[in-house]
Amino acid sequence: MAYFGEGAASEGDFHPALNFAATLRAQTLFFCRNNMYAISTPIDDQYAGDGIAIRGISYGMPTIRVDGNDIFAVHAAVEEARKIIMTRKMPVLIESISYRIGDHSTSDFSKTYRHDKEMEKWEQHLTDFGNPITRLEKYLLKAGHITAAQNQELRDAARTAVRDSLKKAIAEPKGSIDEMFEDVYETIPQHIAE
Repeated sequence: MAYFGEGAASEGDFHPALNFAATLRAQTLFFCRNNMYAISTPIDDQYAGDGIAIRGISYGMPTIRVDGNDIFAVHAAVEEARKIIMTRKMPVLIESISYRIGDHSTSDFSKTYRHDKEMEKWEQHLTDFGNPITRLEKYLLKAGHITAAQNQELRDAARTAVRDSLKKAIAEPKGSIDEMFEDVYETIPQHIAE
């Protein structure tokens, strides 16, 4: 399985990978999470076509596009992809459409490249349809798989685990600046060594 974002599909390795997989009938699942941004580059600046799914079709491989915010739709898509891979002995591409509501990383500040109107639109969409966690939570509660008390207990335990991990990470000693490039280069370039 190869798991990547739509930004990676703009890289040079993507097309040969799909072509080789298709022509050699590699039993591979290519799973693209299209969250509308390659860090700060919106999809309109990444491609003019209809997303990533069309690329799988153009290489002759079965392709599925799915709502990436729906855990059951994603599960069904992966299950179907696996069935195709195992029975037809060929690769499958899944494009999971989602939206990154927050920053890409701790070094990113998405408000510098996303407009308030766009954020409001997606926040309204998530309010109307629910974010993936809320959607699953509502399903589990309505189906009687968990109680409200169990749900709250799970949320509290998760919050505590994250806070404890963060405290532990913050308490770790910081590495020396001299170690910053260890295991990065076989031979450190002269300009960095200087």
